[in-house]
Amino acid sequence: MPSSSVALSAIPRFVFAPFGIAAIVALTLEWPNGSWPVQLAWIAVAAYVSFCWTSCFHETAHQTLCGSRRFSIWIGRSVGTMIFVPYNAYRESHIRHHAYLNKPADWELWPYSDPNSPLWFRRIFCWLEIPFGAFTSPIAYGRLFFHRRSPLRNPKIRSTIGREYLAMLIVWASIISLVAYTSAWRAFLVAWVIPHLIAGVFQTFRKFTEHLGMKSYDPLLGARTVIGTNLITRFFTFLNFDIFVHGPHHRHPRYRHEQLCHKMAEYQNKNPRTRYPVFKTYWRAILDTVPAVFGNPGVGMNVGAPAPANEKPHDIQDFGSDITIEILAARDTADEHLSATTH
Repeated sequence: MPSSSVALSAIPRFVFAPFGIAAIVALTLEWPNGSWPVQLAWIAVAAYVSFCWTSCFHETAHQTLCGSRRFSIWIGRSVGTMIFVPYNAYRESHIRHHAYLNKPADWELWPYSDPNSPLWFRRIFCWLEIPFGAFTSPIAYGRLFFHRRSPLRNPKIRSTIGREYLAMLIVWASIISLVAYTSAWRAFLVAWVIPHLIAGVFQTFRKFTEHLGMKSYDPLLGARTVIGTNLITRFFTFLNFDIFVHGPHHRHPRYRHEQLCHKMAEYQNKNPRTRYPVFKTYWRAILDTVPAVFGNPGVGMNVGAPAPANEKPHDIQDFGSDITIEILAARDTADEHLSATTH
């Protein structure tokens, strides 16, 4: 059972939820009126709240939401159903993403992590992913289940994912049937479809700013981190469960989100000469990503890294506590991070 202090500390993070409900209701009822400026304002609110739910979805994969595994699974399956990504397909893909960051075995970053994926294909997929992230994300995560070379062989987990796909089909068939029966297509388009598509754009930019163009297999050097110094960046980081503090999160996937800034500060203080990819605003991180978007959208080997060494013996059934110490080969680790004393 989670401690009451852990559970209560996470509740304010959900401050976005009532605004999302209000936006959907206002768009459905055209309140206070149906003018485009008003509608666009509500669409912007609904879209950003949908994006916040994807950050919450990420937290559920680690099963740390409110310190409760059961609550994480319940919320994760609910959100996953609405965004067409089965919870366990996402979780299994994300476990491998942490274990094999920027490596060919990082299925979550396909095709950018795949050295067999040509530049022309990665560019097309990258540019399509920006406006159509709501569609490409289900494809990327679904590959772990449907691809004939998938490393996911556990029959119990595969059966669970199959049932999640079936539940998703039933839920969405019911939703579309209700919309058709009530002829509520306009409300459905404005209140759900358009905000969902825009949230997909936000989610794509978040993924790109965290990873695209990053060469290192070392978690602290192979993912961009945003630690805001201004109120706006810190507020939006708060709403998104500190997901922007990405480097230390990748090294310590079991750490709760509110511990990550402190952990990053520890590494910076211990290694003052190391140039960590840490940015004070999200815009600076985006600017650092732009060359990769228009030039070479890739990670790891696709941006010049050598082939990764074999990992240490490890269990891929769950997230590790310290990826660098438990999984990463010494050759793929920055010298200053080799010592277990940094753990």
